[in-house]
Amino acid sequence: MSEPATVDTPLKKLVGDKTAKALATHLDLHTAGDLVYHFPRRYDERGEHTDIRSLDVGEQVTVLAQVQRTAVRPMRQRRGNLLEVTVGDGSGGVLTLTFFGNQAWRERELRPGRWGLFAGKVTEFRGKRQLNGPEYVLLGEGGDGEAAVSDEIEEFAGALIPVYPAAAAVPTWVIARCVRVVLDTFTPPEDPVPANVRASRKLVELGTALREIHRPSSKEDLYRARHRLKWDEAFAVQLTLVQRKHRAADWPARPRPGRSGGLLDAFDARLPYELTAGQRDVGVEIAADLAAPHPMHRLLQGEVGSGKTVVALRAMLQVVDAGGQAALLAPTEVLAAQHYRGMLDLLGPLGRAGELGSAEHATRVELVTGSLGAAARRRALGEVASGAAGIVLGTHALLYEGVDFADLGLVVVDEQHRFGVEQRDALRSKADQPPHVLVMTATPIPRTVAMTVYGDLEVSTLSQLPRGRSPIASHVVPAAEKPAYLDRAWRRLREEVTAGHQAYVVCPRIGEGPASEEEPPPVDDNGRRPPLAVTEVAPLLAEGPLHGLRIGVLHGRLPADEKDAVMRSFAAGDLDVLVATTVIEVGVDVPNATVMIVLDADRFGVSQLHQLRGRVGRGSAAGLCLLVSEAAEGSSARERLDAVASTSDGFKLAELDLEQRREGDVLGATQSGHRSHLRLLSLRRDTELIRDARAEAITLVEDDPELTRNPALAASVAALVDEDRAEYLEKG
Repeated sequence: MSEPATVDTPLKKLVGDKTAKALATHLDLHTAGDLVYHFPRRYDERGEHTDIRSLDVGEQVTVLAQVQRTAVRPMRQRRGNLLEVTVGDGSGGVLTLTFFGNQAWRERELRPGRWGLFAGKVTEFRGKRQLNGPEYVLLGEGGDGEAAVSDEIEEFAGALIPVYPAAAAVPTWVIARCVRVVLDTFTPPEDPVPANVRASRKLVELGTALREIHRPSSKEDLYRARHRLKWDEAFAVQLTLVQRKHRAADWPARPRPGRSGGLLDAFDARLPYELTAGQRDVGVEIAADLAAPHPMHRLLQGEVGSGKTVVALRAMLQVVDAGGQAALLAPTEVLAAQHYRGMLDLLGPLGRAGELGSAEHATRVELVTGSLGAAARRRALGEVASGAAGIVLGTHALLYEGVDFADLGLVVVDEQHRFGVEQRDALRSKADQPPHVLVMTATPIPRTVAMTVYGDLEVSTLSQLPRGRSPIASHVVPAAEKPAYLDRAWRRLREEVTAGHQAYVVCPRIGEGPASEEEPPPVDDNGRRPPLAVTEVAPLLAEGPLHGLRIGVLHGRLPADEKDAVMRSFAAGDLDVLVATTVIEVGVDVPNATVMIVLDADRFGVSQLHQLRGRVGRGSAAGLCLLVSEAAEGSSARERLDAVASTSDGFKLAELDLEQRREGDVLGATQSGHRSHLRLLSLRRDTELIRDARAEAITLVEDDPELTRNPALAASVAALVDEDRAEYLEKG
């Protein structure tokens, strides 16, 4: 009898060296535990068919389909024959399988009527979707060829056929065969979930769940297995977050209470407009956090233009009133400079300490960016180090060695998703004691994401727009189907300029030169034309539909002083049109800009498009956003654009964005460089389960903060949320 396998048993002991090497090389699977936790992507069912019509070009797929017909014809460019096999799913969808070379045995094997699993990359040729040289395994009766191996077919004898995340060199049926070998001798680990939680939440035991998810006896057993394993993922994340929050409550921090008659009161008195009710309420929450003896860790989310910056500035002034300094970290020099000018304007004499005409209790505002000259940098850093600069704004340049604070009390991180964890943490480490942290985002976060990724932060939301903000109308311009609509878009832009307004034209790419973070690769895997580029589009517009208008260009490869000069010219009204990349996505505030045309809009994400269009309609005139795309009607890209055009509700769009994006790496696996073990949990579909897991986690941590009485659970949490990811959550 074979030796029992545990989660740590190397796969080469169970499936042989060659197969183990392929699993390790192509799928990063090394142990029995890795393989057992490599869950099926989906399950095909006999009598129910894969919807071939839903396949996207470029996708790696495994489809269950039936051979309809075969045809052999000579190849034109080289010697030999081409075998074309047409397979269908029974509902009208067809796919062509192409095999090159003289392979008469395949024609005999792939007889019409045979069912099989076919794996490969979807390509398109003359309007037909196809798989070139796919791997396959035939189901049911044995075949004559090498693909019909009996022990592989045995995997698919049940009603539910598991289809695994696979690789070209390791197709799904090879994985299924290996899983069967491992499960035959597998001894599951001790069940980490306490028995009382399993009973109250009706969870099956871990060993049962791991077997049933790979070889389900029925749909009901499969549901119970998936539910249990999703619970483990949600429970591990929530336990980690609740523990972090529990520990943070004991961290020491210097309280920064408000001071009557200080800078904040003077600022409120000179504000030219009234704060919204939301701004006042959030301000009260933040003021209370800052006055507490442990660090604030709060997420402030709100639509573009909802007034987050004023809320942050009021918090910064409270800290300055209490004798500390506040730093704001912005993702780009354009945004840092925009914040600097905007805050100086709002503060007036309150932000010009030491200058003629400054207020009695004024502070100084300093801007620190990588493009500062040596003399200006020395002066700015001296102001920061002495404490004379109460408010410091900057980019990642703030993180460099040599930028020292006298008493850093508050860190504000704007557009937090644009920064790595290490960058945010580096700024916090410049304080003697943990500073208070306010994280801001204009990308609305669905409740489940906030609960899962930001569960150790308090969340505040600004849902009201300030008075005076105008509505933004959005429309899709189908350039390929109706080129006349694109002509009309350019005429519409000219009409706005004639009326005294200004416009943005946004492109996905800068142009010639090295790749940049703000642009996608020039050509995608499916050979589509390169995305339109700023440096190529701007001259075409100047010579064509926008001839005679004053056009400026803005992108991330321009020198900092040139970027600043362009933005100043646009803000002053010296330019009619700004052709730009996503460098304008955040923070750019020109109230006179009323129209935006986004070219190749399907190359942008949902939240990015929502952010971009927030640049128009910031004054008294209504805004217009035109999303230009060649995406075909009915395609997923076009449906995404139609959804963006149909609503200005950022939270609805955030849900859509979540639905379309891969959800697995909620713990920042990309940032930490490790493979995520969260494979089943859906932030969109499993809201109730996540909420229940959080409730159980709170109860458990209150009773056993470090899980010392639940060692198996502590080990399970450590495996699912390893040290790097736990650190990511803590720093986030």
